[in-house]
Amino acid sequence: MSSRRTMRIRIILLASLICSLFKVYNVNAQKTIAFKPNVIFESNDLIIIQISDNAFVHTSYLQTNDFGKVPCNGMIIRNKNEVIVFDTPTNNKSADALINYIKEKLRYKINAIVPTHFHNDCLGGLKSFDENNISSFAHYKTIELAKKNYAISIQKGFRDSLKLNLGSTYAMATFFGEGHTKDNVVGYFPNENILFGGCLIKELEATKGYLGDANVMEWSNTVEKIKQAYPNVKIVIPGHGEIGGKDLLDYTIKLFKP
Repeated sequence: MSSRRTMRIRIILLASLICSLFKVYNVNAQKTIAFKPNVIFESNDLIIIQISDNAFVHTSYLQTNDFGKVPCNGMIIRNKNEVIVFDTPTNNKSADALINYIKEKLRYKINAIVPTHFHNDCLGGLKSFDENNISSFAHYKTIELAKKNYAISIQKGFRDSLKLNLGSTYAMATFFGEGHTKDNVVGYFPNENILFGGCLIKELEATKGYLGDANVMEWSNTVEKIKQAYPNVKIVIPGHGEIGGKDLLDYTIKLFKP
């Protein structure tokens, strides 16, 4: 084989190798690009932020005696133009704004509303969902406590966990144990490994907050169970404050360690 032909073959092989490496690099680079959160709705009473391809955080506000005006998070997840909402906004006005935006602007059907415990920051806007014929689901203890404290009725209950259909996929609502309250559950969206921890999970550097209905001795154990159940979780949404990852679970466990 002539030296010129040998050189030509080497050049072709090298070019092919470079092309293959570039394709691999390009694919890996695309995978590492994080989704940039985007505010899609904002008013004085309600903010909706898209945090992934199919998940959103809605934030409304609750005026409290001990902590002032507190921002309260909920989660919206979607698939095939269907939506599930975890936690209502704190009042019916904000709930109306959320429902109208989802139905009229995004043009999604709301399959269900799931309050994650019985406090007002989770079900203060439940009446609006009921008036819009949106099915409500909650832990049976939440149903009992909501009736007792606010005379609010939730339509359907569950004890351990509930699988909620969402387009071609699903979401889970699960009770892992007591913590912030005796009825607190969490929501999980397997498609994108997103956990809505509600008030059971704290943002980084948060204090223990309101403990009037808490079981502080079990709080850490409950979050440990959540951490074990969802080892692939990528995004964690607390009931108040900034979203994060598994570090929010670790922080909450440490905060309430006996």
